[in-house]
Amino acid sequence: MGKKKKIEKSIESFKRQIEIHKEKIKEYSGDKDFLIDYWQKQIDEFEKQKTKREKKLNKKEIYFLIGFPAILLLAYPAMLSYDIFNYVFTSKVLFFYRENPYIMMPINFLGDPLLDFTRAANKTALYGPIWTLISAVPYYLGIGNFLLTMYLFKVFVAIFYFGTIYLIYKFTKNLENVLFFAFNPLVFIETFLSGHNDVVMMFLALLTFYFLKNKKIISSLFLLFASIFIKFASIFVLPTYLFAAYKMYKSKPIDYEKLFFQTSLLMLIIFYFSFLREEIYTWYAIWFLSFLSLTKITKTKFILVTVFSISLMLRYVPFMFLGTYFGPTPIIKIAITFIPVSIFVFYYILRSKQWLKFLK
Repeated sequence: MGKKKKIEKSIESFKRQIEIHKEKIKEYSGDKDFLIDYWQKQIDEFEKQKTKREKKLNKKEIYFLIGFPAILLLAYPAMLSYDIFNYVFTSKVLFFYRENPYIMMPINFLGDPLLDFTRAANKTALYGPIWTLISAVPYYLGIGNFLLTMYLFKVFVAIFYFGTIYLIYKFTKNLENVLFFAFNPLVFIETFLSGHNDVVMMFLALLTFYFLKNKKIISSLFLLFASIFIKFASIFVLPTYLFAAYKMYKSKPIDYEKLFFQTSLLMLIIFYFSFLREEIYTWYAIWFLSFLSLTKITKTKFILVTVFSISLMLRYVPFMFLGTYFGPTPIIKIAITFIPVSIFVFYYILRSKQWLKFLK
């Protein structure tokens, strides 16, 4: 057996022991506290040993995690989306033309060469003021060079991607959770190829809960509002945030895994309702995937999320083939998005025989 396999086997062994001892504590109904203390110390020791072995295993994965995205960072972003040019132009309106991008549209600056790349030229700034302000960093570092500025925006977004996977590890202490998010094809492509800023919003949303968990309420509130004023979708984390803050105020225990799952459901709701504004965009899935990555990753969850992510990525295909957003394209996109997931759910229900409960 190879060294890597031995380490993986020992990690799984420690995981099983942790679960066994947690069940012992949960089911114990006696009055001998020293037993609970002993089991908890055993859990702490197993966690320590598991983390130690994961660090040994993680080095190659971490190098790959950092190195592989560099390939997509160099790719031209407009293969799937033109949003990054909107980011650049919005910054240019504010920092070069010294105009308010929430009043002035790109089309007002006729003759600007960037107009040739900008799709939403007839719209004012599409994102919140925090994003507009922090975009000064890649814009000024680009020193007026179009290509350099564009790639610096991609690098800027990528920094928040790595910040997000760091927070996922800080919350879960589990490489599986990190990889569940980091190598999800949708997250990977929409962040490193297209350079969408959704991961920036979600980094701040996760950091909000990290500070809350560490009882830094003022900092967490500041970060929450910063997230909301990048994209307003993150206002949907407010109910679970307030619930957690209330329980903390009352000195009640908080089940963070349950809290994060509930938050992912809230973000899933706003994801589905995004069609009311325009349509369901593929990269919006980063909203709920960020919080879902903080929950236990089961085989069923992994397959379901992977199938759904690939289905969302395939929404680009109808336009590529037909060359239009109209005609049969919208219907085909809906079918591509939901039919594969529905088939998997139907198969899972049949396989698990859950449907038998309705016949009893």
